[in-house]
Amino acid sequence: MTKIGIVGSKGRMGRALTSAIKEAEAIPAGGVDQGEDVRALAAKSDVLVDFSAPAALEATLEACMGEKTPIVIGTTGLEERHHYLIDDAAQDIAILQTGNTSLGVNMLAFLVGEAAKRLGEDWDIEIAEMHHRHKVDAPSGTALLLGEAAAKARGIDLAEDSERARDGIGEPRKAGAIGFASLRGGSIAGDHSVIMAGEQERIELSHRAENRMIFARGAVKAALWLKAQKAGRYDMKGVLGL
Repeated sequence: MTKIGIVGSKGRMGRALTSAIKEAEAIPAGGVDQGEDVRALAAKSDVLVDFSAPAALEATLEACMGEKTPIVIGTTGLEERHHYLIDDAAQDIAILQTGNTSLGVNMLAFLVGEAAKRLGEDWDIEIAEMHHRHKVDAPSGTALLLGEAAAKARGIDLAEDSERARDGIGEPRKAGAIGFASLRGGSIAGDHSVIMAGEQERIELSHRAENRMIFARGAVKAALWLKAQKAGRYDMKGVLGL
């Protein structure tokens, strides 16, 4: 049986992961939080799952490399330097990094990419997301994941071809850009809609998260899959066989 350790074990996702690990008949290897010994956890785990904070990622990756422990990274709000760290670590260990571990969301990302590839730039793409009032990063990691799927399909750079925080009277919408809108309130686990608007018609692809357990179950499924992989950087497509 696979022993799965949790980084960020006392948070909402950490508690959900503990339940999902038991549900999957894997073994909870324990958990760590800020200031605790992540290397000791890596040493006794077959794979780690990290839903903590970006500031903790460097130390966690060092611990995993030291113990040759694969890791699933579901932490959002990562900056460019974090992705460089992940790329470097992936030369030594298996890493699955994603903005969302829900199987449904990742299937949505696949569908978004397929639609964006087949529809031309005449179809505007807008991504709207809403989360609970406590979420600190915007756009959400999931919204960016969906945006990256669309951008990759169109062969553009999301960082250069996206529009956010529109306000006031400014320039009209840039042709081919991918727009983002972020809403916060209540206790919403996560709602995402990708709107593709053409002349006199539009397509809307949406996902509604009703409970955090969908993310926990997806993360555990990813961890069980990742255990068998060679060193490298992976995403949820491999878990879904896409």
